[in-house]
Amino acid sequence: MSEIPLSGRQATAVRARAWYARAPLKDLDMLIKRTSLSQTVDAVNAAHFDGRALTASERTEVAGWIAARQGLPGAYGDTFAGFPAERSKGIVLFTGERIASASARHILGEEASRALRQLATRDRSVTRALEAADQGVMRCLARAAEDSRNRNPGLYCCGKCSVGLWRNLLSGGLDRCDERLRCGALHLRSVRDDEHGWRKFPFWYTVLALSEMDSAEARAELKHAAPALERTAVRPVGSTVYARRRHELAARTLKNL
Repeated sequence: MSEIPLSGRQATAVRARAWYARAPLKDLDMLIKRTSLSQTVDAVNAAHFDGRALTASERTEVAGWIAARQGLPGAYGDTFAGFPAERSKGIVLFTGERIASASARHILGEEASRALRQLATRDRSVTRALEAADQGVMRCLARAAEDSRNRNPGLYCCGKCSVGLWRNLLSGGLDRCDERLRCGALHLRSVRDDEHGWRKFPFWYTVLALSEMDSAEARAELKHAAPALERTAVRPVGSTVYARRRHELAARTLKNL
């Protein structure tokens, strides 16, 4: 009997099941949250933020697990799919803001792509998954650019989705990186609010992205945010992981201004 060829999605699902079958359970429990892509990506982000180097085996293991989520049902633009609970209830960003609906699916795809670049493995299946995700995001950006109202290449969909895009760009993904980041940061000036933040842009997530940019536009927005950052930096460090991250982000950003 001749073999029936698998569709792209079916082949991806088969690869995912094969990876889960051979992955060592002990290692999965250390960094990989087996029912949450967002928490696994968060663990990679935390290691990067804290300056903790992962071993080669850890990087290979986590990268393979994330890559196996590429193109599965629920993935935004053929990027990386969260689990059912993440798609229905949303996700929490590294800086603590909760995001839901299509924005959560999109940002999770951008953040997973960034995490794979940070893990920097040479596994071909990981490279192929990341390339497919990049192509999916580029198609989304191209469709958005066809709308004459979307004249800023540094914005996509909404404020929070734009920051997710910036985070992917900052890791070295996609195209027109410098132009998109500069135009995105420049846009913030027009949406500043009276609380030293920006309308429709999640404050801490935006600061996190701006803190990695090397441009006059980004520095200008961080100076705008400085009074809010100072209020956080002088307070006692909170007890939650997100409070601690915000306190550290505020201190680091102010030091570098």
